[in-house]
Amino acid sequence: MSDATGSAKPIILHLGDPIKYNVDIYQQLSSKFTIIRPSVEERERAAFLQGLREGKWGEFAGVFRPWWATGGEFGRIDQELVSLLPKSLKVWASAGAGYDWADVDVLAEHGILYCNGALASSEAVADMAIYHIISVFRNMQWSNMAGRANDPDVWTDAHINAQFTAHNPQGHVLGIVGLGNIGYRIAFKAFRGFDMRITYYDPVPKSAEQEAAINATRCASMDELLSSVDCVILAAPGGSGKLMTKERIAQMKKGSRLVNIARGGLVDEEAVVNALESGQLSAVGLDVFENEPRPHPRLSSFRNATLTCHTAGGALETAMGFEGLSMRNVLAVLTGQPPLTPVNQHLMRKPRQGGPKL
Repeated sequence: MSDATGSAKPIILHLGDPIKYNVDIYQQLSSKFTIIRPSVEERERAAFLQGLREGKWGEFAGVFRPWWATGGEFGRIDQELVSLLPKSLKVWASAGAGYDWADVDVLAEHGILYCNGALASSEAVADMAIYHIISVFRNMQWSNMAGRANDPDVWTDAHINAQFTAHNPQGHVLGIVGLGNIGYRIAFKAFRGFDMRITYYDPVPKSAEQEAAINATRCASMDELLSSVDCVILAAPGGSGKLMTKERIAQMKKGSRLVNIARGGLVDEEAVVNALESGQLSAVGLDVFENEPRPHPRLSSFRNATLTCHTAGGALETAMGFEGLSMRNVLAVLTGQPPLTPVNQHLMRKPRQGGPKL
C-alpha cells in the first residue's frame, strides 16, 4: 500500500547536500527506501515546520544528514519541531561529532533514536589535540607569529628566548576530561608518542584493560584532576556545562596549560584571558570558542595562545566517514540491526511501535 506521497517503499528524508563519497551505501538505501531530499527553501524553519504539519513528506521512518554544513537550516531540533515529526520516525542520524543542535532527550521521549558521527572524527580530532599539546608545551604560537612577522627583531627574540619557557611534553602529566572515543585516542597518541603520563576524569570509567594500555589513572573528581596535572585537555560533550571557570582554573597548578578541542561553551574565555595575564596559565590551545566565529577579542594578541578555527575534525576522511555513518545508522536501525553511534539510546524508555516493513 502506498502512503500519502504515493510511495510503496518506506520513506526516509535526506537533509542537505547530495552524496559525494559513499555512493554504494546510498544505493543500498535507495533499493530499500524512497529517499526524499527537501530543497534548501523547504528546509528553512518556517517552511520545514509547515511541511511537517501538512505531512508533506509522508510518514517517513528515518532522517539522515550526511554533511554537517548543510541540512540544518531549520535550526534546533527542539520540542516544537519534534512534536510535529510523524509517529513512524524511528531514527535521526546526522554528521558531526557534537549534537548541540539537537535536544536528544526530547527525541528520546518521543521514541526517536539520535545517532551522531563521532567515530568518523576521532582520529582527526585526536591529531588536532596533539598539535595543540605540542604547541602549548613548545611555544609554537610564539614561533609561528615571529616567523610571519617579517621583522628581524621579533624573529631574533623568539629564536633566542622562546626556548627558556618551552618544554618537551615527555614525562609531563596530561589530564583528560572526558575519556570517550576521542579522549581515549588522544590519550593513546600522547602516551605512545610522547611518554606522557595519563590522568583522566570521566563519570564512566574505562575497563582495567583499557586503562592499562595507556597506563592511565582515573581521578574521582574533576577537582582532583585539575590540581595534579601539567596540561588539561577537554574532550567532554558540549552539554557538560561550564567546566573551566575562574574557580576551576585557580585550582590548576600555576603555569599549567589548557587545551579545548570539544565545545567552546565548556570554557569561560574571560577567565582564560585573565589567567594568561596573571601567569596562572602558561599557555592555552583552543580550537573552539564561546561565541564562534569570534574568539575573545584579547586572545589573538597572546603569543602563548594557539587558536584554530573549529577545524579539529576537518579532514577528508572525517567528511567521508560522517556521510557514511549517517546512512549506515539509518540502514541498520530500519533493518532491525543495532545502531552504530547512538547518542540517546540510554534515555529511550521504549522503541516506537510499527515502522517500515521491508
